[in-house]
Amino acid sequence: MLKLMGGGLLCAVSGLVLLIVATATDFWMQYRFSGQLSNQGLWRFCVGGKCRPHTLTLAFWDTTRAFMILSVLSSFAGILLGLTSFSSSARAARSRSAGMTLLLAALFALLGISVYTGVTVHFYGKRYAEWRFSWSYILGWIAVILTISAGVFHICAASGNASPEDADVASG
Repeated sequence: MLKLMGGGLLCAVSGLVLLIVATATDFWMQYRFSGQLSNQGLWRFCVGGKCRPHTLTLAFWDTTRAFMILSVLSSFAGILLGLTSFSSSARAARSRSAGMTLLLAALFALLGISVYTGVTVHFYGKRYAEWRFSWSYILGWIAVILTISAGVFHICAASGNASPEDADVASG
């Protein structure tokens, strides 16, 4: 149980770091604009090395930002629940709650990235001939996988044996 919880926390912390980096950086998409390599993130776009905030507030930007922020906050809450489950007498309940919170965080990130993907492919894909998703976007997908893994580890730990001694008695 403790190994699963530890693995879950390792995945959760790694996923949280990647979620924060993905949400904060400006490399979700790269494209050519007026012959210059340009990039954009959730908050700014950069052309020729000069970055500016997005001036158009489109619903998909706000939706993606909101889901990514909710994902970061939920992931942080899941990590706190996971940490408290190590010292709590209600270890299984706290671990299960941590797992469910982390799965919710993964769902929020998945929704945010999916909205961004849909709009980018259908709008920007037609607008720019030469474009691609970039490393911030990829980090977001890796964070989703890590956060799902963390949630599954915590839920498996909660549904496992109450203590390592019980497992030794049952197998021996």
